[in-house]
Amino acid sequence: MNEIILINIAGDDRAGVTSSITSILGAHNVNILDIGQAVIHDTLSLGLLIEVPDSAESSSVLKDILFRTHELGFQVRFSPVTAESYEQWVAGQGKQRHILTLLARKITADHLARVTAIVAGYGLNIDRIDRLSGRVPLDGVSEQSKASVEISVRGSLDDKSTFRNSIMQLASELDIDIAYQEDNMYRRTRRLVCFDMDSTLIEAEVIDELAAAAGVGEQVAAITESAMRGEIEFAESFRRRVALLEGLDAGVLESIAARLPLTEGAERLVTTLKQLGYKTAILSGGFTYFGNYLKQQLGIDYVYANDLEIDNGRVTGKVSGRIVDGERKAELLKELADREGINLEQVIAVGDGANDLPMLSIAGLGIAFRAKPIVRENAKQSISTLGLDGILYLLGISDRHTEH
Repeated sequence: MNEIILINIAGDDRAGVTSSITSILGAHNVNILDIGQAVIHDTLSLGLLIEVPDSAESSSVLKDILFRTHELGFQVRFSPVTAESYEQWVAGQGKQRHILTLLARKITADHLARVTAIVAGYGLNIDRIDRLSGRVPLDGVSEQSKASVEISVRGSLDDKSTFRNSIMQLASELDIDIAYQEDNMYRRTRRLVCFDMDSTLIEAEVIDELAAAAGVGEQVAAITESAMRGEIEFAESFRRRVALLEGLDAGVLESIAARLPLTEGAERLVTTLKQLGYKTAILSGGFTYFGNYLKQQLGIDYVYANDLEIDNGRVTGKVSGRIVDGERKAELLKELADREGINLEQVIAVGDGANDLPMLSIAGLGIAFRAKPIVRENAKQSISTLGLDGILYLLGISDRHTEH
């Protein structure tokens, strides 16, 4: 009977180690059943599960490996594997796979201990842990620091909602973000990202800026907050706020647009998405004028928002056409998916307000970004600790792939 052996090799990383070891195995006509390699702080860890055919002597194979690793200054360990154990391992490979992504300004040992304890508590096995963020600075954490670790786990979950709730509760306790996703083909084939604009792509509510210019800031801000909390139906609150802008000099729109602050990570995110071939869209309950300004600035593909009526250089206090509320955002997202010829599972939606929930709920990946509590509780994913470019980590894109 063919022998199955697990080989573990560790030592200082250098070029040619894997080639050297596999060349020996090839010379003995050995089959490789599984292989894994990782480098942490210039230390190589290489694992190979091999099948030694009857025609080869395992002692000869292992002797050659032992001599070569000794020459290289590596440690090696050989472990026999029974056929029964191997079949159990093969059966386990067909189990569900899941991805947990931790995001914070700094990830600590306690964070990982608490998360992996939940994973173990649900009977899941960790297959791989990867750091997605760049090198950790030794001189402390800044406001722009980013840390992300991706944990790939395997196993059956009878109640995914309970597991998700456990993860969300822990994220709240630790004040970090933890995203849970099924590791399926859609995670790697998403093609369209739809953004809310105000307090998502930009760190401002444009209507509040207009209201300040019109001298009605307090009245409009109060209605805005109530609407974002879901206390007032969006379309009605929007009409009330726009009506207060009647008579505003339209010339202020340009100056407001020019000083709108982009959200942390917005430019890097959109630039990277464009390089990867994604389409991007703004679906906003704000105003088309400002959406088009961002379209030019960031290279957004589509903009859908509200057209603010202007007559004789003055804001009339009305908007033309159908108001882009939560229901309309969801409709537009579906229309764009159809136009691009993709499944809704391939769409990402990002927003912060209650009127974003309809589109967040139908998108394959709905992300509540620095959102109100009601939105975080109802969205599939939430990012509160990092900037918009933290979304790249949820897609499995590491800093080393985006930094040149």
